Amino acid sequence: MAERILTPIIDLVEQSPDVNNREVFNQLWAILAAMNDKIQARFQLTLDPCCKRFEDYKSISRGDGAEGSLHTYSGPEIDWYVHSYIGSPESSFTNMHITVSLGPQYLVPNFGFALGTVPDLFMYMDYIPRVDLVPDLDYVDQYYTEVNEEFLDLQSDERFNPFISRDLYTRVAMTPTAVAYTAKAQDDIIDKVRGIAFERLERWLGWVDSASKTPPEQRAAIAARDERLRRNICERDPANNLGEKLFGKDNADAMVATLWGGARTLPRPTGE
Repeated sequence: MAERILTPIIDLVEQSPDVNNREVFNQLWAILAAMNDKIQARFQLTLDPCCKRFEDYKSISRGDGAEGSLHTYSGPEIDWYVHSYIGSPESSFTNMHITVSLGPQYLVPNFGFALGTVPDLFMYMDYIPRVDLVPDLDYVDQYYTEVNEEFLDLQSDERFNPFISRDLYTRVAMTPTAVAYTAKAQDDIIDKVRGIAFERLERWLGWVDSASKTPPEQRAAIAARDERLRRNICERDPANNLGEKLFGKDNADAMVATLWGGARTLPRPTGE
């Protein structure tokens, strides 16, 4: 039976602080690089100047091998797109993100994705809903039924250990088909993670391509909900304490604000 992981990420890292994960990091970051290429090819995107300070984390490093980069974009169809990583690849911990928040002209779920090393491989994937799922059966059927078999397959794969966040809000913000696991960073595991990652992205891009437009009178409320949810998730992320440890609280707070769009300079899309 797979082990259920309830240990906070910072404790997992501190229990094994000196694992050289550079090779694993390179493989995982290559997955995100290929996903980023697909996203950049599909959408018209502009880099927001607010992320310039964090394009290379080595400039704010304390000289302990910590590194990273944070790029944030917006565009006519995209409210906020984050492509980032943070960590010390040669000292156990890394965390890589792709999150895409659509503009309010669509109700397609937003795209949440993370890989990392803690020091075992860590993965998170979810389609973040734009509506309350419980009363909206049509939305559940349209966007979540087809991913349910993948979720059940991972639950039955004993190579993957379910990661259970101790933070209540983090669990509240996850859908019933969210993926959150640790696993040994073996070639077969990385191959399976890579396959699921691209399948999830291609499915999501297909949803966007076929999406109907939302009525204009609903878009302000959709945009406000999206930003509030994104802010809550970023500010309540239990792993923020690792950012503070690596780069100091002031820098970590500024990173979080950049991640959710609180420091943005580009206008938000209206969907017109």
